[in-house]
Amino acid sequence: MIERLEALGRFGRFAAAVGVRLVTPPWELTAALAQLGILFRRCLLPVLATTTPLGMVMALQGLAIFDLYGAQRLLSPLVSVATFRELSPVLASVLVAAQGGSSFAAELGAMRISEEIDATEVMAIDALRVHVVPRFAAIVLACPLLNFVGSLGGIVGGWISAVLMKGEPSGIYWTNLFLLTQFSDLWGGAIKALVFGAIIGLTACYQGFYATGGAPGVGRAVNDTVVLAATTFIVANYFLTTALFGAIGG
Repeated sequence: MIERLEALGRFGRFAAAVGVRLVTPPWELTAALAQLGILFRRCLLPVLATTTPLGMVMALQGLAIFDLYGAQRLLSPLVSVATFRELSPVLASVLVAAQGGSSFAAELGAMRISEEIDATEVMAIDALRVHVVPRFAAIVLACPLLNFVGSLGGIVGGWISAVLMKGEPSGIYWTNLFLLTQFSDLWGGAIKALVFGAIIGLTACYQGFYATGGAPGVGRAVNDTVVLAATTFIVANYFLTTALFGAIGG
């Protein structure tokens, strides 16, 4: 228990140090944008390959129910609300944790094991600002961007199932798409993705920055990053959903 409390305290100090460097100059903008580009390219196709088929499945299942009551026009609002609120933010963040978080933990862990981070600190260079903050900022920015792309993929997937596969009128699908969707669904999903990105970024960078034990230690850091980040933000998703959407009948 004492060891866990010590680890939690060290993580808190790490998060505070990263936060301070994130909002104070000098900023490593070029490095952050480079990491963002790499992360976005890595995760774009996996996000679309996940949210689009799930949007198709949601439309198929929803249409089977709505057909019983002649309420087919409510299919696209169902897909829209579910995708913006839950489907895309969670799935995009899971894939960012699996792709980006794991790779950043591995990179920082390799730097720590090879004493590159130690060498940086010996040269009086702020290792957190140079190595950690750009990666953290990249993950925080990538999650909302990929959430937006994933939302489009889920909606298009619903259209493919409803219109191309089941023969529903395309005009009805697009006309009613935002019948029940509110602006709060859009920014609420973006806020969730930002929070999830911060959780993933801090977890990945912390695990990699403090990796020990050679190559096996780097492997443990990568595994712990994915497990801890995904578990934490999925639990946090419940509280965020309640806070953001509970007041409007979510």
